[in-house]
Amino acid sequence: MRILLLLAIVISSLPAQSIIRPLKADLPPQDEIRLRAVTQDSNGPMRYLRGASVIETTEMKISADDIDFNSDTDWAYARGHVHMDHYSTGEKINADHAEYNLQTEEGKFWNVNGTSPAKIMTNPGTLTTTNPFYFQALWADRIKDRYILHKGFITDCKIPKPWWIFQAPTFDIIPGNRAIARHSVFRLHGVPIMYLPYYYRPLGRNPRQSGFLTPNFGNSTFYGYIYGEGYYWAINPSYDMTGVVEYFTQRGPAISYNFRGKPNQVTDFNFNAYDVEDRGVPLGNGAYEQQGGREFQVTARTQIAGFTGRLNYNYLSSLLFREAFSYNFATAIYNEVDSIGFLQRRFRHDSYTLNFIVQQNQVFQSVTLLNQTPNQVILQKLPSAEFLGRDQNIAPGPVPVWFSFASSASLLLRSEPTGAITSYGPPAAVFHTDPYSRFDVEPHVQTSFRWAGFSLTPGLSLGLTSYSNSYATNSTTYTPVSSCGGYPSCTPNSTVSESLSESSLLRKNADFTLDLHTPTLERIYTPPKWLRLGGKVKHVIEAEAKYEYVTGINEFQRIIHYDETDILSNTNQLTFYLNNRLYRKDAKGNVAEILTWRLAYARYYDPTFGGAVLPGVRNVVLATEELTPFAFLDGPRSYSPITSSLVLTPLPLFSFEWRTDYDPLRRKFIDQFVGVTIRKGKYFASMGESAITTLPILVPQANQISFGGGYGSANRRGWNIGGTSTQDLLLSRTLFQNIQASYNTDCCGFSFQLRRTNFGIRNDNQYLFSFSLANLGTFGSLQRQERVF
Repeated sequence: MRILLLLAIVISSLPAQSIIRPLKADLPPQDEIRLRAVTQDSNGPMRYLRGASVIETTEMKISADDIDFNSDTDWAYARGHVHMDHYSTGEKINADHAEYNLQTEEGKFWNVNGTSPAKIMTNPGTLTTTNPFYFQALWADRIKDRYILHKGFITDCKIPKPWWIFQAPTFDIIPGNRAIARHSVFRLHGVPIMYLPYYYRPLGRNPRQSGFLTPNFGNSTFYGYIYGEGYYWAINPSYDMTGVVEYFTQRGPAISYNFRGKPNQVTDFNFNAYDVEDRGVPLGNGAYEQQGGREFQVTARTQIAGFTGRLNYNYLSSLLFREAFSYNFATAIYNEVDSIGFLQRRFRHDSYTLNFIVQQNQVFQSVTLLNQTPNQVILQKLPSAEFLGRDQNIAPGPVPVWFSFASSASLLLRSEPTGAITSYGPPAAVFHTDPYSRFDVEPHVQTSFRWAGFSLTPGLSLGLTSYSNSYATNSTTYTPVSSCGGYPSCTPNSTVSESLSESSLLRKNADFTLDLHTPTLERIYTPPKWLRLGGKVKHVIEAEAKYEYVTGINEFQRIIHYDETDILSNTNQLTFYLNNRLYRKDAKGNVAEILTWRLAYARYYDPTFGGAVLPGVRNVVLATEELTPFAFLDGPRSYSPITSSLVLTPLPLFSFEWRTDYDPLRRKFIDQFVGVTIRKGKYFASMGESAITTLPILVPQANQISFGGGYGSANRRGWNIGGTSTQDLLLSRTLFQNIQASYNTDCCGFSFQLRRTNFGIRNDNQYLFSFSLANLGTFGSLQRQERVF
C-alpha cells in the first residue's frame, strides 16, 4: 500500500515528538528552580538576571542575555540569544526573545528556530539519517500541550541550504494527538512541488486517518502513460480499506483494492484484489486481443475451539492476464496459483495432531486467450482430515522401540488437459475426475542400536490406502513438452491416454528401512595465512547409508496421482550419503561453517520399481523424488545420478553455491545451478546459472543465466548505481533487465530505474522513479521490493 501523502509523514515528526530521554545527573531536585547570572537583583517576587542568565529545572533549562523571573507566577521573560533545552523531549529552541511559564509550560517565542531529535526508521531499504528535525518560524506559541508555529518551515536537512522544506503559515500540533497544517507547500530546493489548502494528520498510538494517497505517475511502452490516485479509509480502529484507480493510456483503467481487519485479538484478515479492464491489443481489421482480467487473495488467521486456523486463498482469471499486467518479473513468469486453508489442534503435549485441510493447486500449462478453456492442471482437496501421532517410546530399555502413525481421509479431484498441447490456445480435451475418496493409514515402528560411534536404525511401516476410483488400465503416460519462449512447445508433442474405472482400488504395502550412520571423522588444521581463514579449521566427514525395501504395490499405473502418497512404488534400493564440512574458529573463539558439500547416490536392485517404471516415457516415483527434484527415469535403470550440493562461504565478502546432478549413464551433468556473490566495500556483484540438459522427454531443456552488480548501498551518500540482467541462452534473448541510479543527500534521495521485459506476449520498457525523505518514507512509481537499493 502506498504511504499517505508525504506531507502527512513529515508533520508526524514535527518538533513536538514525545521522545523520552534520560535526564542529566546534576539537575536541581524536583520542584526546585535554580537561577544563575553574572548579576542578580530582586524586587518583591521579581528576580532580575543580567549577563549569562540561566533558569534550570528538572525538565528544562532556559538561557539568555537577560531574564526577568516572577517567582509567584513562574513566568520568565527572556531577551537576547534565548536558548531552551527540554531534557525529556530533546528539543532545542533558539529565539530573539521569549515568554515562558515554568509551571504550566505555556509561552511564546519570537524569531524562533530549533531542532528536535528524529526518530530513525529501521525498515530495510528505508533511507535514514541522524540529522535532527530543524524548524523555524516568525513566532511560536505553546498553550498547555499544544504548539502553534506561525509562518515557518521544518526539514531534516542541514541548514542554511536544505534540500527540502515543508512550509506553511500555521502548524497546529498537539503531541500524541494530531497535527494540522493550513495552506502548506512542499518545496524542493526552493521549488514548490505540492500544495494543500488543509491537512490533518493523527499523531496518536494508532496514527490512521482517512485521506487521499500519493498520486502515481509512470511511463511504459506496453501500457502508455500511467496516472493513478487512491484513497485510504480508516473505517474504525479494527478495519480499514484502500482503493487505488490507475489509468493506462494505451490499455484502459485498473483498480487495486485492499480491505483488512482485526475483529479480535486472535483473528485478522486481509483481502487484496487487482482488476484491469483492458481495451485490448489491436490485431488488425478492427480486431483486438483482450488481455485484462482479475486476481485476488484472501489471507486470514484465527483460533476457535482450541484449533488454530489459517487461510491463504488465491484466484487468477488467466495466465494471460498475469503475464500482461503483473508489476514485477518474478510474478509475471510464475505459472502456479496455490490456495490452502486448515484448522489444526494438538493434543497431549503435542503428541497428537488433528488437521482439517482444504487445498487447491493450479498449474497453467500455457497461455490461453480470454473466454477459452484454461490449459491447466487442477488438484483439489475437498477437504482432507489428518490425524498424526509423533514418535513415542513404547518400550524403554536397552533396545527401545518408538511408535508413530499417520492417517488421513480425503476427498480429492484432479483435472488436466489431454491430447496435443500448444503454446497458446485451449487444450484439445480435458480429463476430469469426479470427486473421489482416499483413505490412508500408516503405522510406523523403529528401534536403534549404537556401538563404538556407529548408529543402526531399523524401521517398519505398514501402509493401507483405499481409493474409490482408479484408472481403468495401466496406460497413464506423460511426455512433457519442450520450452518455447518460456512456455510449452509451439508444436504438439505431448499426449496423455487416460480413462477412469468406477472400481475402487485397495493398496497394501510394507516399507522396511535400515539406516546406518558411521562414526564422524574429524581433523583440525592450521591453514596458510594467505587463505585468511583464521586461526584453526576443522574438517568433518559424516557418512550414512540407507537401505529401503517397499513391496505390495502391484497396480501403480492405476493409481490417480495427486500427491506424494500416490507415487509410492515398490523399490529395493541402497542410498549412500557423504557430507564434508569445514568449520573456522577465529582468535575470539567464534565458530562459523565455511563449507558444506553433500553427495548422494542410490543403487536400485529393482530397476522397474515393481513395474511402475515404463520405457520411453517420463516416470516419477517417490524414491527418486526424495533424492532429486529433477526427473531422470525414462525407463528402467539400476542406479541414480550422483547428486551434489556445495556451499562455500570462506569470507563474508564471498559466497559460492553449486548444486548439480551427474548422470553416469549419460556421462554428463544433466542439471545444475551455480551462484556466486561477491561484496567488497561499496562494490558488489553476483552471477547465477540454471541449466537442464537431460532428455526433453523428462524435463524441458533450459539454460538461463543472470548477472547483477553495482556500487553503493541504500543509505550511502552520493551516487549509487546497480543493475541485473537475465538471459535465456537457448532462445538468445534477454528476458529481463534493469538498471538503477540513485543519489542520496544527508536527508533525501532520488532513484531512477529503466526496466526492460521481453518474454511471451510482453515486450516492455518502463521508466520508474522514487523520491525518499530520510526517516520518513518514499513515494513514486518505483516500489521498494523492485529497487536495487
